[in-house]
Amino acid sequence: MNVLLLLFASFTGFSSVESIMFQLHPNTQKCLREELKKDVVIVGSFEITHVPGQKVDYVVTDSKREILDQNIDAGKGKFSFSTEHEDIFEICFKSRVPPHQRGVPQDVTLNTQRGVEAKPYEALGEAGKLKPMELELKRLEDLSSSIVQDFADMRQREVSMRDTNESTNNRVLYLSILSMICLLSLSVWQVLYLRKFFKSRKLIE
Repeated sequence: MNVLLLLFASFTGFSSVESIMFQLHPNTQKCLREELKKDVVIVGSFEITHVPGQKVDYVVTDSKREILDQNIDAGKGKFSFSTEHEDIFEICFKSRVPPHQRGVPQDVTLNTQRGVEAKPYEALGEAGKLKPMELELKRLEDLSSSIVQDFADMRQREVSMRDTNESTNNRVLYLSILSMICLLSLSVWQVLYLRKFFKSRKLIE
């Protein structure tokens, strides 16, 4: 059992826990974009340095510009949403400064978790009356399933990229053959045309 725990612990690098900090300049907008698969749970938190008079709006949208979560005049907060389909999602922070005020940059700290790390295992343990070891085994089971799925997705992407490369190579080959045929045809035509021209001028027999 200890060997298994150490093995799964070595794969914690596959868990999606991200933390980022950036500066948001006055009256500007900064968005973070990421492609996510279907049925992925995202939870996170953010904190923005307070500047009197300045306001920051926070919004999460998909590629169809549908709003999944938002907060107007946000200083700090938490968010969570689940993806209903595979898409590209954006988390945007927009600064608003009154015209009469000179704005200053604000620091934004964003922490996000997804997949296994986003599941509330403590709440699940209390609801199911699970022991700590049972709860840890449940988490490791979900983590192993997530790793297997990640490898399957990577293999699928590899197959797709290989098919694309083979298709591109075939098209390049066909184009090269067609170009050679066109060049040879043009060369033969030029030779025949020049021969006919010189004969008409009686320069050659």
